[in-house]
Amino acid sequence: MRMNRWWMVVVVVAAFNDGQCASNAPMAGKEFEWDENGYIFFCLCMGRFGNQAAHFLGGLAMAKSLNRTLILPPWKVENFVQFDEFFQLKAILEYHRAIPARDFLAQFGQTRWPEDERVGICFAYPGGKQCTMDESDFHFAFWKAQGIKFVKSEPYHLPFDSSQRSTVDEWNARFPPLQYPVIALRGAPAGFPIKKEHNKLHQHLVWSDSIAAERDEVIAKNFPGGTFVGVHVRNAIDWVNACKLVDKTRGSSLMAAPQCVGYNAGVGSVTVEMCLPSPESIAEHTAEAVKRIGASGVFIATADDPMVSTIQAAVGPDVRVVALNARPQIDLAVLAASDHFIGNCVSSFSAFVRQERDAAGKASTFFNHGASQLSSIGHDDL
Repeated sequence: MRMNRWWMVVVVVAAFNDGQCASNAPMAGKEFEWDENGYIFFCLCMGRFGNQAAHFLGGLAMAKSLNRTLILPPWKVENFVQFDEFFQLKAILEYHRAIPARDFLAQFGQTRWPEDERVGICFAYPGGKQCTMDESDFHFAFWKAQGIKFVKSEPYHLPFDSSQRSTVDEWNARFPPLQYPVIALRGAPAGFPIKKEHNKLHQHLVWSDSIAAERDEVIAKNFPGGTFVGVHVRNAIDWVNACKLVDKTRGSSLMAAPQCVGYNAGVGSVTVEMCLPSPESIAEHTAEAVKRIGASGVFIATADDPMVSTIQAAVGPDVRVVALNARPQIDLAVLAASDHFIGNCVSSFSAFVRQERDAAGKASTFFNHGASQLSSIGHDDL
Protein backbone atom coordinates (compact mmCIF):
# COMPACT_ATOMS: atom_id res chain seq x y z
CA MET A 1 0.00 0.00 0.00
CA ARG A 2 2.41 2.60 -1.23
CA MET A 3 1.31 6.22 -1.35
CA ASN A 4 2.05 8.16 -4.47
CA ARG A 5 5.18 9.86 -3.17
CA TRP A 6 5.32 12.44 -5.94
CA TRP A 7 2.01 14.20 -5.42
CA MET A 8 1.51 14.71 -1.75
CA VAL A 9 3.62 15.95 1.14
CA VAL A 10 2.28 15.61 4.63
CA VAL A 11 3.72 17.63 7.48
CA VAL A 12 3.05 16.28 10.92
CA VAL A 13 3.92 18.47 13.87
CA ALA A 14 4.43 16.82 17.24
CA ALA A 15 4.66 18.87 20.42
CA PHE A 16 6.74 17.42 23.24
CA ASN A 17 4.63 16.34 26.17
CA ASP A 18 6.43 14.63 29.02
CA GLY A 19 3.39 12.56 29.78
CA GLN A 20 3.52 9.39 31.83
CA CYS A 21 3.92 6.18 29.90
CA ALA A 22 1.19 3.64 30.45
CA SER A 23 2.43 1.10 32.95
CA ASN A 24 3.63 -2.26 31.69
CA ALA A 25 3.44 -5.39 33.83
CA PRO A 26 6.61 -6.43 35.71
CA MET A 27 8.61 -9.34 34.38
CA ALA A 28 6.39 -12.02 35.88
CA GLY A 29 8.31 -14.97 37.27
CA LYS A 30 11.70 -13.55 36.30
CA GLU A 31 14.35 -14.47 38.87
CA PHE A 32 17.75 -12.82 39.06
CA GLU A 33 20.80 -14.24 40.79
CA TRP A 34 22.61 -12.14 43.37
CA ASP A 35 25.81 -10.64 41.97
CA GLU A 36 28.71 -10.97 44.40
CA ASN A 37 30.58 -8.34 42.39
CA GLY A 38 28.04 -5.79 43.58
CA TYR A 39 25.64 -3.32 42.00
CA ILE A 40 25.57 0.31 40.98
CA PHE A 41 22.42 2.45 41.19
CA PHE A 42 21.96 6.11 40.39
CA CYS A 43 19.37 8.79 39.77
CA LEU A 44 18.96 10.15 36.25
CA CYS A 45 18.46 13.58 37.71
CA MET A 46 19.78 15.91 35.04
CA GLY A 47 17.36 17.65 32.74
CA ARG A 48 14.89 16.30 30.24
CA PHE A 49 14.83 12.92 28.57
CA GLY A 50 17.67 13.58 26.12
CA ASN A 51 20.02 14.62 28.92
CA GLN A 52 18.95 11.65 31.04
CA ALA A 53 19.71 9.28 28.17
CA ALA A 54 23.18 10.78 27.70
CA HIS A 55 23.90 10.31 31.40
CA PHE A 56 22.53 6.78 31.31
CA LEU A 57 25.01 5.72 28.62
CA GLY A 58 27.88 7.07 30.71
CA GLY A 59 26.57 5.21 33.75
CA LEU A 60 26.20 2.01 31.72
CA ALA A 61 29.84 2.23 30.68
CA MET A 62 30.84 2.81 34.30
CA ALA A 63 28.92 -0.26 35.49
CA LYS A 64 30.73 -2.44 32.96
CA SER A 65 34.14 -1.03 33.85
CA LEU A 66 33.54 -1.64 37.57
CA ASN A 67 32.12 -5.09 36.75
CA ARG A 68 29.02 -4.36 38.81
CA THR A 69 25.47 -5.13 37.76
CA LEU A 70 23.61 -1.99 36.80
CA ILE A 71 20.34 -1.40 38.60
CA LEU A 72 18.39 0.20 35.76
CA PRO A 73 17.05 3.53 37.04
CA PRO A 74 13.53 4.71 36.22
CA TRP A 75 13.17 7.58 33.77
CA LYS A 76 11.76 10.90 34.94
CA VAL A 77 8.97 12.23 32.78
CA GLU A 78 5.93 13.63 34.57
CA ASN A 79 6.30 10.72 36.96
CA PHE A 80 8.91 8.00 37.24
CA VAL A 81 8.68 5.27 34.61
CA GLN A 82 10.44 1.92 34.90
CA PHE A 83 13.37 1.58 32.53
CA ASP A 84 11.95 -1.36 30.59
CA GLU A 85 8.71 0.42 29.82
CA PHE A 86 10.70 2.43 27.30
CA PHE A 87 13.57 0.10 26.37
CA GLN A 88 14.20 -3.62 26.04
CA LEU A 89 16.12 -5.26 28.87
CA LYS A 90 17.53 -7.95 26.58
CA ALA A 91 19.34 -5.33 24.47
CA ILE A 92 21.08 -3.95 27.57
CA LEU A 93 22.03 -7.47 28.64
CA GLU A 94 23.84 -7.96 25.34
CA TYR A 95 26.34 -5.39 26.64
CA HIS A 96 26.38 -5.90 30.40
CA ARG A 97 24.55 -7.33 33.38
CA ALA A 98 21.52 -5.31 34.47
CA ILE A 99 18.33 -5.57 36.49
CA PRO A 100 15.34 -3.20 36.58
CA ALA A 101 15.12 -1.25 39.85
CA ARG A 102 11.65 -2.67 40.44
CA ASP A 103 12.93 -6.25 40.29
CA PHE A 104 16.04 -5.57 42.35
CA LEU A 105 14.08 -4.05 45.21
CA ALA A 106 11.42 -6.75 45.11
CA GLN A 107 13.93 -9.59 45.06
CA PHE A 108 16.85 -8.28 47.11
CA GLY A 109 15.64 -5.10 48.82
CA GLN A 110 15.03 -6.67 52.22
CA THR A 111 17.40 -9.63 52.25
CA ARG A 112 20.55 -8.37 50.57
CA TRP A 113 20.21 -4.58 50.88
CA PRO A 114 18.07 -4.06 54.00
CA GLU A 115 16.92 -0.61 55.02
CA ASP A 116 19.37 -0.31 57.92
CA GLU A 117 22.34 -0.90 55.59
CA ARG A 118 21.50 1.53 52.80
CA VAL A 119 24.29 4.05 52.39
CA GLY A 120 24.03 6.84 49.85
CA ILE A 121 27.12 8.00 47.95
CA CYS A 122 27.30 11.58 46.72
CA PHE A 123 29.96 13.63 45.01
CA ALA A 124 31.59 16.34 47.11
CA TYR A 125 34.80 18.29 46.81
CA PRO A 126 37.34 17.73 49.60
CA GLY A 127 36.60 20.10 52.45
CA GLY A 128 33.26 21.00 50.95
CA LYS A 129 29.86 20.96 52.58
CA GLN A 130 28.25 17.75 53.78
CA CYS A 131 26.61 15.92 50.93
CA THR A 132 23.08 14.57 51.02
CA MET A 133 21.17 12.25 48.70
CA ASP A 134 18.16 14.56 48.58
CA GLU A 135 20.01 17.74 47.69
CA SER A 136 17.24 18.85 45.32
CA ASP A 137 13.53 18.15 44.99
CA PHE A 138 14.36 15.99 41.97
CA HIS A 139 16.75 13.78 43.95
CA PHE A 140 14.35 13.57 46.88
CA ALA A 141 11.46 12.59 44.61
CA PHE A 142 13.51 9.92 42.84
CA TRP A 143 14.55 8.02 45.94
CA LYS A 144 11.15 8.46 47.56
CA ALA A 145 9.48 7.00 44.45
CA GLN A 146 11.68 3.90 44.84
CA GLY A 147 10.77 3.61 48.51
CA ILE A 148 14.41 4.08 49.51
CA LYS A 149 15.66 5.87 52.60
CA PHE A 150 19.34 6.05 53.43
CA VAL A 151 20.68 5.65 56.96
CA LYS A 152 23.58 7.92 56.04
CA SER A 153 25.41 9.41 53.10
CA GLU A 154 29.12 9.36 52.34
CA PRO A 155 31.03 11.73 50.06
CA TYR A 156 33.35 10.71 47.29
CA HIS A 157 35.67 12.63 45.00
CA LEU A 158 36.64 10.31 42.17
CA PRO A 159 36.80 10.77 38.39
CA PHE A 160 34.23 9.24 36.02
CA ASP A 161 36.64 8.19 33.26
CA SER A 162 35.77 4.50 33.17
CA SER A 163 38.20 3.92 30.28
CA GLN A 164 41.17 4.40 32.60
CA ARG A 165 42.33 1.38 34.60
CA SER A 166 43.54 3.68 37.40
CA THR A 167 40.04 5.15 37.76
CA VAL A 168 38.48 1.70 38.03
CA ASP A 169 41.05 0.68 40.64
CA GLU A 170 40.30 3.82 42.68
CA TRP A 171 36.57 3.11 42.67
CA ASN A 172 37.02 -0.55 43.60
CA ALA A 173 39.42 0.34 46.42
CA ARG A 174 37.06 3.01 47.77
CA PHE A 175 33.94 0.86 47.45
CA PRO A 176 34.75 -2.86 47.89
CA PRO A 177 31.69 -5.05 47.15
CA LEU A 178 31.67 -6.73 50.56
CA GLN A 179 31.35 -3.39 52.32
CA TYR A 180 29.32 -1.67 49.60
CA PRO A 181 27.20 -4.29 47.83
CA VAL A 182 25.30 -1.40 46.25
CA ILE A 183 26.97 1.83 45.18
CA ALA A 184 23.90 4.07 45.34
CA LEU A 185 24.89 7.38 43.76
CA ARG A 186 22.99 10.63 43.99
CA GLY A 187 23.51 11.21 40.27
CA ALA A 188 24.87 9.32 37.27
CA PRO A 189 28.64 8.74 37.20
CA ALA A 190 28.94 10.50 33.88
CA GLY A 191 29.86 13.86 32.48
CA PHE A 192 28.03 16.07 30.03
CA PRO A 193 28.36 16.39 27.08
CA ILE A 194 28.47 12.64 26.55
CA LYS A 195 31.94 11.19 25.98
CA LYS A 196 32.71 10.30 22.38
CA GLU A 197 33.21 6.60 23.06
CA HIS A 198 29.85 6.30 24.82
CA ASN A 199 27.84 7.29 21.74
CA LYS A 200 28.10 3.79 20.30
CA LEU A 201 26.42 2.31 23.40
CA HIS A 202 23.14 3.71 22.12
CA GLN A 203 22.83 0.55 20.01
CA HIS A 204 21.76 -1.16 23.24
CA LEU A 205 18.87 1.28 23.76
CA VAL A 206 16.22 -0.57 21.77
CA TRP A 207 12.64 0.62 22.06
CA SER A 208 10.22 -1.58 23.97
CA ASP A 209 7.54 -3.42 22.03
CA SER A 210 4.89 -0.92 23.16
CA ILE A 211 6.90 2.14 22.05
CA ALA A 212 7.82 0.45 18.75
CA ALA A 213 4.17 -0.43 18.09
CA GLU A 214 3.07 3.15 18.74
CA ARG A 215 5.85 4.47 16.49
CA ASP A 216 4.79 2.14 13.69
CA GLU A 217 1.16 3.17 14.10
CA VAL A 218 2.05 6.86 13.78
CA ILE A 219 4.10 6.20 10.64
CA ALA A 220 1.49 3.94 9.04
CA LYS A 221 -1.31 6.41 9.70
CA ASN A 222 0.48 9.52 8.48
CA PHE A 223 2.94 8.20 5.88
CA PRO A 224 1.40 5.00 4.51
CA GLY A 225 4.04 3.55 2.27
CA GLY A 226 5.84 6.84 1.67
CA THR A 227 9.22 8.26 2.56
CA PHE A 228 9.33 11.13 5.06
CA VAL A 229 11.70 13.71 6.51
CA GLY A 230 12.08 14.01 10.28
CA VAL A 231 12.79 17.46 11.70
CA HIS A 232 13.54 18.50 15.26
CA VAL A 233 12.94 22.16 16.10
CA ARG A 234 14.01 23.89 19.31
CA ASN A 235 12.56 27.38 19.74
CA ALA A 236 11.02 27.63 23.23
CA ILE A 237 12.08 30.51 25.46
CA ASP A 238 14.37 28.32 27.56
CA TRP A 239 16.22 27.35 24.39
CA VAL A 240 16.44 30.95 23.21
CA ASN A 241 18.11 31.80 26.52
CA ALA A 242 20.43 28.78 26.33
CA CYS A 243 21.64 29.82 22.88
CA LYS A 244 22.78 33.14 24.32
CA LEU A 245 25.63 31.17 25.86
CA VAL A 246 27.06 30.35 22.44
CA ASP A 247 29.02 33.57 22.11
CA LYS A 248 30.30 33.32 25.69
CA THR A 249 31.51 29.72 25.45
CA ARG A 250 32.28 29.57 21.69
CA GLY A 251 29.83 26.69 21.84
CA SER A 252 32.39 23.90 21.43
CA SER A 253 31.23 22.09 24.58
CA LEU A 254 27.73 23.52 24.90
CA MET A 255 25.40 20.60 25.62
CA ALA A 256 25.44 18.24 22.61
CA ALA A 257 27.54 20.55 20.40
CA PRO A 258 30.41 18.04 19.96
CA GLN A 259 28.19 15.99 17.65
CA CYS A 260 28.69 18.78 15.10
CA VAL A 261 31.98 20.46 15.95
CA GLY A 262 33.91 17.51 17.36
CA TYR A 263 35.54 16.51 20.61
CA ASN A 264 39.01 17.76 19.70
CA ALA A 265 39.87 21.32 20.62
CA GLY A 266 40.18 23.61 17.64
CA VAL A 267 37.99 21.60 15.27
CA GLY A 268 35.26 24.21 15.30
CA SER A 269 32.61 25.96 17.32
CA VAL A 270 28.85 26.26 17.28
CA THR A 271 27.30 29.44 15.93
CA VAL A 272 24.13 31.09 17.12
CA GLU A 273 22.53 30.13 13.79
CA MET A 274 23.28 26.45 14.46
CA CYS A 275 21.83 26.65 17.96
CA LEU A 276 18.81 28.79 17.09
CA PRO A 277 18.12 28.64 13.36
CA SER A 278 15.62 31.16 12.06
CA PRO A 279 12.14 30.07 10.96
CA GLU A 280 13.15 30.87 7.39
CA SER A 281 16.23 28.67 7.67
CA ILE A 282 14.23 25.78 9.15
CA ALA A 283 11.65 26.03 6.40
CA GLU A 284 14.31 26.25 3.69
CA HIS A 285 16.27 23.23 4.97
CA THR A 286 13.06 21.22 5.28
CA ALA A 287 11.86 22.08 1.79
CA GLU A 288 15.26 21.21 0.32
CA ALA A 289 15.29 17.83 2.07
CA VAL A 290 11.76 17.03 0.89
CA LYS A 291 12.73 17.82 -2.69
CA ARG A 292 16.05 16.00 -2.50
CA ILE A 293 14.65 12.62 -1.46
CA GLY A 294 11.22 13.01 -3.03
CA ALA A 295 9.57 12.65 0.36
CA SER A 296 5.87 12.11 0.77
CA GLY A 297 5.84 13.45 4.31
CA VAL A 298 7.59 15.52 6.98
CA PHE A 299 7.48 14.81 10.70
CA ILE A 300 8.37 17.77 12.91
CA ALA A 301 8.88 17.45 16.65
CA THR A 302 9.01 20.61 18.74
CA ALA A 303 8.74 21.81 22.31
CA ASP A 304 7.07 25.07 21.37
CA ASP A 305 6.12 26.70 18.04
CA PRO A 306 5.52 24.15 15.23
CA MET A 307 5.76 26.90 12.60
CA VAL A 308 2.98 25.31 10.57
CA SER A 309 2.26 28.31 8.36
CA THR A 310 5.95 28.96 7.66
CA ILE A 311 6.63 25.36 6.70
CA GLN A 312 3.46 25.14 4.64
CA ALA A 313 4.47 28.21 2.65
CA ALA A 314 7.91 26.68 2.02
CA VAL A 315 6.70 23.30 0.79
CA GLY A 316 3.79 24.62 -1.27
CA PRO A 317 -0.01 24.93 -1.17
CA ASP A 318 -0.68 21.20 -1.62
CA VAL A 319 1.05 20.23 1.62
CA ARG A 320 -1.17 18.77 4.32
CA VAL A 321 -0.10 19.96 7.79
CA VAL A 322 -1.09 17.79 10.76
CA ALA A 323 -0.37 18.60 14.43
CA LEU A 324 0.49 15.51 16.51
CA ASN A 325 0.77 15.87 20.29
CA ALA A 326 3.04 12.88 20.91
CA ARG A 327 5.10 11.88 23.92
CA PRO A 328 8.83 12.61 23.60
CA GLN A 329 9.63 8.91 23.30
CA ILE A 330 7.31 8.58 20.30
CA ASP A 331 8.75 11.71 18.72
CA LEU A 332 12.25 10.27 19.13
CA ALA A 333 11.29 6.88 17.73
CA VAL A 334 9.56 8.39 14.69
CA LEU A 335 12.39 10.82 13.98
CA ALA A 336 14.91 8.00 14.17
CA ALA A 337 12.87 5.98 11.68
CA SER A 338 12.62 8.82 9.16
CA ASP A 339 14.23 8.55 5.73
CA HIS A 340 16.08 11.82 6.31
CA PHE A 341 16.66 13.64 9.62
CA ILE A 342 17.47 17.29 10.29
CA GLY A 343 18.35 18.09 13.90
CA ASN A 344 19.75 20.79 16.13
CA CYS A 345 23.51 20.59 16.76
CA VAL A 346 23.28 21.62 20.41
CA SER A 347 20.26 19.60 21.47
CA SER A 348 20.69 16.31 23.35
CA PHE A 349 17.24 15.36 22.02
CA SER A 350 18.59 15.61 18.48
CA ALA A 351 21.70 13.76 19.66
CA PHE A 352 19.54 10.86 20.84
CA VAL A 353 18.00 10.60 17.37
CA ARG A 354 21.40 10.86 15.71
CA GLN A 355 22.83 8.10 17.94
CA GLU A 356 19.98 5.75 17.06
CA ARG A 357 20.40 6.50 13.39
CA ASP A 358 24.16 5.97 13.62
CA ALA A 359 23.50 2.51 15.05
CA ALA A 360 21.16 1.79 12.12
CA GLY A 361 23.59 3.15 9.53
CA LYS A 362 21.40 6.15 8.69
CA ALA A 363 22.76 9.63 8.01
CA SER A 364 21.82 12.67 10.08
CA THR A 365 22.07 16.34 9.18
CA PHE A 366 21.81 19.54 11.20
CA PHE A 367 20.52 23.05 10.63
CA ASN A 368 23.17 25.45 9.36
CA HIS A 369 25.94 22.86 9.64
CA GLY A 370 28.20 22.33 6.65
CA ALA A 371 28.64 18.54 6.86
CA SER A 372 25.17 17.94 5.52
CA GLN A 373 25.39 14.38 4.24
CA LEU A 374 27.02 12.45 7.06
CA SER A 375 26.45 11.99 10.75
CA SER A 376 29.14 14.16 12.32
CA ILE A 377 30.23 11.57 14.86
CA GLY A 378 31.53 9.49 11.99
CA HIS A 379 34.13 12.07 11.01
CA ASP A 380 37.76 11.26 11.76
CA ASP A 381 38.42 14.57 13.49
CA LEU A 382 35.83 13.84 16.17
